[in-house]
Amino acid sequence: MTQPRRSIISVEDTPYYHCIGRCVRRAFLCGKDEFSGKSFEHRKQWVVDRLILLTQVFSIELCAYAVMSNHYHIVVRLSPEKSKQWSQSEVIERWQKIYSGGTLASLYQSNSLLSDSQKMMFDSQTETWRERLSDLSWFMRCLNEHLARKANKEDDCTGRFWEGRFKSQALLDESALMSCMAYVDLNPIRAGIAETPEQSDHTSVKERIREHLGKPSLASNLLNLEGDNLQSTGIPFDLNVYLELVDCSGRSIREDNRGSISNDLLPILRRLKVEPDTWINQMNHFGKRWYRVVGSKERIKVLALKIGLKWMNGQGSGSPFRSSN
Repeated sequence: MTQPRRSIISVEDTPYYHCIGRCVRRAFLCGKDEFSGKSFEHRKQWVVDRLILLTQVFSIELCAYAVMSNHYHIVVRLSPEKSKQWSQSEVIERWQKIYSGGTLASLYQSNSLLSDSQKMMFDSQTETWRERLSDLSWFMRCLNEHLARKANKEDDCTGRFWEGRFKSQALLDESALMSCMAYVDLNPIRAGIAETPEQSDHTSVKERIREHLGKPSLASNLLNLEGDNLQSTGIPFDLNVYLELVDCSGRSIREDNRGSISNDLLPILRRLKVEPDTWINQMNHFGKRWYRVVGSKERIKVLALKIGLKWMNGQGSGSPFRSSN
């Protein structure tokens, strides 16, 4: 049975979420049509450009992304506290980068005097916008609706572009976040359309590598990997270690798309006390059965109890886990 978003989105438990959008009928609507030979590869950049705009507007930060021929993956961090610090004028300016603010917004911005009832109505409206600008469902709506309209206009047609509502998955701890980001960044290699991470177009790892090498990149629009510095406001693991981790994981899955990790453990795995088999098992599960949450069994139990679910199907510490109360 389909569950409401509120049952699996709890910023208090984790701000990190993995989302997937897939084209209708899994058609290659962002790739190359093998029958007609027509290429839609340019649409992949549409996705990246829209993500950049939305992360500049919403209080939602982009951790990782990969745009494929018939679907995309993103990993985001929700930061609702940021939107609470915006002034009313900033909320209006951000909202108007996506939607029209209406008559009252125009009056407000032109310093026209609003009546008491108009001011009350407009204050309520801007608070609604503030909430929406920190909401994952609104973020995904602004992404998918824009892309669908743009593609339909180019194709001179109407109808659904996306398969259905997007999928979302809670990432409850650092291990889940790491494995999911690596899985997302390795999508082109797993699909056999890229040889190395630095050749993987329309992925966050390629942009991070370009920035790492001092080349022009879009990495400034991504949430920084800043290690375990106590003052860090970014992702809590180091860029160099992450790139090594992605490369090692990529080598282990090259042969049959389900390989095994190297015998030499990476420093970040030792730090997080994650065993090699657990790491590969957890990362590979992102491409198999869809689990609503990923994290340690303890974190899944806590979340299930907190949101009042009698059961929660999740991927916990290397094996599927069903929590019940």
